[in-house]
Amino acid sequence: MKGHVSSIQQPAFSLNHLWPAAVHQMARWLQLYRQRQQLASLSDATLHDLGLSRADIQQEAERHFWDDPLRK
Repeated sequence: MKGHVSSIQQPAFSLNHLWPAAVHQMARWLQLYRQRQQLASLSDATLHDLGLSRADIQQEAERHFWDDPLRK
């Protein structure tokens, strides 16, 4: 109707668009955690073949899960 004001209003601000980004970020953090755990479980011979030392791997494994080298 002309001049009728609806009692249902849209919210001024919605966080719905942030959910996909948050889910993606959490998936990335899980991926980093798993990769660092797998790297730490490699044998010394495999690390030698890759040109890495146990100290390099220990340093990487101790990084926080949110410390993403691709986000720098």
